[in-house]
Amino acid sequence: MIHAVYSLVLAGVTLGYLPVALWRRAAHGVPLHARARLGFGGPRVAGPAMWVHAVSVGEAIAAQALLDGLRRAYPALPLVVTTVTETGARVVRDRYAAVATHRFFPLDLPGAVGRTFRAIAPAFLVCMETELWPNVLRHARRRGVPVMIASGRLSDRSFGRYRLVKPLLRAMLDDVRVFAMQSQEDARRMIALGARPERVFVTGNVKHDALPDAAGIVDLWRRLLALRPDQRVWIAGSTHRGEDEAVLAAHRAARAEHPGLVLVLAPRHPERVAEVVDLVAARGFSAVRRSELPRGAIGDAVIVLDTVGELAQLYAVADVVFVGGSLVAAGGHNMLEPALRRKPVLFGPHTENFREIAALLVESGGGLVVRHGAELAAEVRRLLADSALRDKLGAAGLEAAAARHGAVRATLELVERFLAPGARA
Repeated sequence: MIHAVYSLVLAGVTLGYLPVALWRRAAHGVPLHARARLGFGGPRVAGPAMWVHAVSVGEAIAAQALLDGLRRAYPALPLVVTTVTETGARVVRDRYAAVATHRFFPLDLPGAVGRTFRAIAPAFLVCMETELWPNVLRHARRRGVPVMIASGRLSDRSFGRYRLVKPLLRAMLDDVRVFAMQSQEDARRMIALGARPERVFVTGNVKHDALPDAAGIVDLWRRLLALRPDQRVWIAGSTHRGEDEAVLAAHRAARAEHPGLVLVLAPRHPERVAEVVDLVAARGFSAVRRSELPRGAIGDAVIVLDTVGELAQLYAVADVVFVGGSLVAAGGHNMLEPALRRKPVLFGPHTENFREIAALLVESGGGLVVRHGAELAAEVRRLLADSALRDKLGAAGLEAAAARHGAVRATLELVERFLAPGARA
């Protein structure tokens, strides 16, 4: 009865959202993928297959080491990766086309879910972070498909929301075979919501285990960005509306002391690129989109990142990195990516979604919290002026992040124990 009511409500919400989705497609070119989300079309897999779900870009990139481990452990099983967003799909197609099939994750409606399960024929399902979809989990249980939550986390917001429906959660959580959580606090919260304690493990964050960049990546990206050999660069990654103004003000202040300094500004959401380009021009800077490079010398232009899946590698060319979504109340974004590349990392106070990582970097001395735009400008200027300080922060952040390696190995051990064909229930 509960699933029927949930499905009816979700169908109503989906229909109600349709005009917004159509507007986003018309105004910003955001595709609907309606047939794919309803489970129609798309490639069918000669199962049984390994099914890994990664919602969007961040999860798809973070899954790289885990996907590599799964392929090595179970070479006979085809690999399917699903995403919700088009940007996530692009990352999967660009990075994993040779090893994995991509499909869009179905809307959590019985018909769409059933068609997707028949197309994939999964041996097991691994959901990155904390994706709990009642009809998907129910269908998995009925088909005998074991499910894992990998690198699971529960932010303050999501934990608060789940607590509101805690009486309804226990049965759904019972449909998950094993929870591999990022931290002790995430594990405590999952158990508090009703997960069986014997199914909850702390494995760490798979983002700590990112595969290393290819040799020569710094030189490659400097050529692709048309940078001079001696040109200094700082990067503001994953910025949200309300942060770009502070970043540009900091850039103006820093350029007064470091002529020729280049800013790479990477809005979190690709549909904001045109808006950010206009803002850069309104602040008196010229702007060039990353997709327009390389070309002749970029001069004083601000490079606006309008491509998907490149930001993590781009951090390798930076002298200083600011990670956005943190000066505004957006919960922050992945500070590990620059830290693992030995870069000093700045971020704002709003890091609720990355609390463990932010605390790790601050405590190790590898990251600095900037509370507002003026502090961002001051720290960027200070770090650019002091190469020894940059090296000290970068080394501390890398050491702290590297010390947490092992999440992928621990996750694969749980896959073998609980999910793999022949594993015990």
